[in-house]
Amino acid sequence: VQLQASGGGLVQAGGSLRLSCAASGRTSSTYGMGWFRQVPGKEREFVAAINWTGGNTCYADSVKGRFTISRDNAKNTVVYLQMNSLKPEDTAVYYCASPRNPYGSPYVDSSLYAFWGQGTLVTVSS
Repeated sequence: VQLQASGGGLVQAGGSLRLSCAASGRTSSTYGMGWFRQVPGKEREFVAAINWTGGNTCYADSVKGRFTISRDNAKNTVVYLQMNSLKPEDTAVYYCASPRNPYGSPYVDSSLYAFWGQGTLVTVSS
């Protein structure tokens, strides 16, 4: 399983970015996906997750109302994280992840994710 994250960059506070994560190597359309982020010296934290159909999502309180996770299963599975009203505290390396087991609900617990992308850096300037 390979996960390729992209879309990070430098943006001013209040701006927007859209991250993408392309999944390959298995029937990715039957697996949920999640986004996590990590600041150097801190633990990786949950950001958002989506189930395999795209019909069920969950978010960390810190991003609720600002970030939107979605997916496109049409050809190859791509999961997006639309980030609006960005704040300096959103600065981090963002990772997409896919769980061990197919179907199921969106997972908040990082230990349930078996595969991780390489990370993409998001920097929000004040």
